[in-house]
Amino acid sequence: MAGGDDLKLLGAWASPFVARVKLALSFKGLSFEDVEEDLSNKSELLLSSNPVHKKVPVLVHNGKPICESMIIVQYIDEAFLVGPSLLPSDPYKRAIARFWAAYIDDKLVTPWVQSLRAKTEEEKSEGVKQTFAAVETLEGALRECSKGEGYFGGETVGLVDISLGSLLSWLIATEVMSGTKIFDPVKTPLLAAWMGRFSELDAAKAALPEVDRVVEFAKKRQAQADAAAAASETK
Repeated sequence: MAGGDDLKLLGAWASPFVARVKLALSFKGLSFEDVEEDLSNKSELLLSSNPVHKKVPVLVHNGKPICESMIIVQYIDEAFLVGPSLLPSDPYKRAIARFWAAYIDDKLVTPWVQSLRAKTEEEKSEGVKQTFAAVETLEGALRECSKGEGYFGGETVGLVDISLGSLLSWLIATEVMSGTKIFDPVKTPLLAAWMGRFSELDAAKAALPEVDRVVEFAKKRQAQADAAAAASETK
């Protein structure tokens, strides 16, 4: 890299949070070493780089580790003054972007994961209900933040776009497996259009995992979970 910077990303291909960091690096035009971790047998580098959570992603910049996907994305924007800025220069607009990025993780990802991992129909139903409520709120946020332009960041991709965009392969895979549209063209037309627009960006194509591969991975993981649950019931 220019300036002698060495970037190494410790990750797992299926993780949307790793995809989030890859998106930021891709939009900024930064090259990096992509280190695939075996999460069932974590490397010493990962354990020493993230001793608190022991999770991916971890970005190692010139030997110094940075952890947690949203923190890494903001670090990338601040540390590398190349490519487009991912956060607005105006402090208020920057705060708004951080608010919606946090909202995505707290109010969309959390119930969505709950719906996928639910052990009862009641838990699943509640998770789905909260997920769609968050999607409707994000439709309004996109309308407000975009000001009629294509992205949450306005004319260009910003922090919120990357935060939500990192989930796209998994959201589409969920739609494929469930038959239910999460970004419905009728109920949330702005988000549906945004999804199509974002998915076609070269940086997104480079960073996001293939949907078919995610579907296969999700089905395999579900089968393993079902087998483990069945085994526990027979003991």
